[in-house]
Amino acid sequence: MSTSAFETPAEQTEDLIDARDLHDDVREGLYADPDDEPRTKSLSNTTVMAYLAKQWRRRPVLLAGMIFFMVLATIMELVIPIAAGRLIDTLSAGPGVGNPWDAFSLYLGVAVVFYAVRQLASRCEVPFSSANMADMTTEAFAKVQRFSLDWHANTFAGSVVRKITRGMWAYDTITVHIFMGIAPSIGVMLGIAGMMAFRWPLVGGIAFVIMCGFIASSLLLSRYYIRPQNIRSNALDSEIGGALADTIGGIATVKSFGAETREDDRFHGLAWRWREATKKTWHRFVNSWLVNIVTDLTMQAALVGLLVWQWSQGSASAGDVVAALTAYMIVSGYMRRFGEQVQQVQRGLDEIQDLAIFDARETEVSDRADAGDFQPDQGEIRFDKVDFTYAGQDRPLYTDFDLAIQPGEKVALVGPTGSGKSTFVKLVQRLYDVSDGAVLIDGQDVRAVKQDSLRRHIALVPQDPALFHRSIAENIAYANPQASPEDVVAAAKAAHAHDFIMRLPQGYRTLVGERGVKLSGGERQRVAIARAILADAPILILDEATSSLDNETEREIQSAMNTVMKGRTTIIIAHRLSTIRDADRILVFEQGRIVEQGQHDKLVKQSNGVYARLAELAST
Repeated sequence: MSTSAFETPAEQTEDLIDARDLHDDVREGLYADPDDEPRTKSLSNTTVMAYLAKQWRRRPVLLAGMIFFMVLATIMELVIPIAAGRLIDTLSAGPGVGNPWDAFSLYLGVAVVFYAVRQLASRCEVPFSSANMADMTTEAFAKVQRFSLDWHANTFAGSVVRKITRGMWAYDTITVHIFMGIAPSIGVMLGIAGMMAFRWPLVGGIAFVIMCGFIASSLLLSRYYIRPQNIRSNALDSEIGGALADTIGGIATVKSFGAETREDDRFHGLAWRWREATKKTWHRFVNSWLVNIVTDLTMQAALVGLLVWQWSQGSASAGDVVAALTAYMIVSGYMRRFGEQVQQVQRGLDEIQDLAIFDARETEVSDRADAGDFQPDQGEIRFDKVDFTYAGQDRPLYTDFDLAIQPGEKVALVGPTGSGKSTFVKLVQRLYDVSDGAVLIDGQDVRAVKQDSLRRHIALVPQDPALFHRSIAENIAYANPQASPEDVVAAAKAAHAHDFIMRLPQGYRTLVGERGVKLSGGERQRVAIARAILADAPILILDEATSSLDNETEREIQSAMNTVMKGRTTIIIAHRLSTIRDADRILVFEQGRIVEQGQHDKLVKQSNGVYARLAELAST
């Protein structure tokens, strides 16, 4: 564990004790019992269906077309048994009686229309679902991007990816099964029962009761028997995604400690927890299919037996029996598929609920409805009686905090860990909203402007810059996508990055790897500095921007940064005093307050001063 060079030995000891207490608090969670249930959050089917309805309403014309053709197909399927019975009755009458070709033409024509309209329904469903899937996935991605840094810090990136992609395909499963399977199935089953009831009330009544019982049992089993276990399986599925991303993302650390086998064992345990939960889920599917099979056999025995009895009594013709058998075969197929489709829809509802949760979640920091674009000027920053408390904490970090930074002023922030330095720059960027008071930049309350327009005018060089797995040129130009190649090269030269870039096999087109792992820490930092230079923003924030550089390179970068900082309001978070000696003003933070401020030479001369003590520690 590293501690700040600015902390006194007593403060360092307190930090270490606090860290040990924290370690004890989280140890049980970090090394949880493998048999512990995963933490799950479930929504009601009604809530998830409301989310789905919103997706379906995106393209009403295609939705209406799909429904229209499926209704027409269902009607045609109900006519098929009637047409088949008429053909058999015509043939049974013997040659020369009636025209069997008319009956055959009717039977064939109904079948042709049935398949034709099914095709038309599918040709509406394909563009309907694919477009909705693209839109809903894009919206989920956009929503997740706008969640707070705290949310992302407490969430596995891999599990988020898994939830979004799983939800996307769940939408396809639900839509196809509801509109192309379940709704037509119910229509056919109840329609055939109604047709039989019209001809033979007893047969139709019994068929209706069996079908209603089948539909109800399928829905109830899916909702109350399968769903709870399926939610547990999905939670473990998300944990697998998070564990994969966590380990692969930290593969350098794994290899550094020779921990491949340990990670194998850890993942094996998680995979087998998933296996146990999923096995239970699949067994519940199998058990529910048994109920469907029993119902199907009951339907077969009742329907065919009653029709044979009706025929033996002279109340039904051979054609009637064939019509009933044809109807049974149609209904039987639908009944077999119906149970499976209901279960697949329930599984889909369980899998898509994460997207519904994302959609319903309020972003912690959101733009006002009337927010306009930030209008940059000279970069004046003012904290006006700011109160701020982190979520989950009782004690505020800032109370009635006032500070003004003049345009073009270079201000350094120093102080022990947790004193409020990083929070200060996060409030400037509006990564959090203040509890009271206001943060004003060029006279504009940061809550009254759009976040993206505000942050485009604040350039940041973090202590540990994360790059995208894209080319070096793309990473530098991320601050200004309209920049020309010449501008990118100029920024790289100013950041003393051009030389090392040109030594790479593909120069500026070199891919840097996930989070920039193919570059050294110092190289990543120089790329980040080049990116900030290219942003050409009126406000520049340097968070230990040269901490990963050797002394020689640091001097080179410092010289370049001095040029960049001219005319810009600059905030420097620093632990190394050598980087802030020439700051216009140094602000010394302690427990959310500024306890000292001034220039370096003045502050080091204050006896018993906090900064003087920090400077003395840094020199030892």
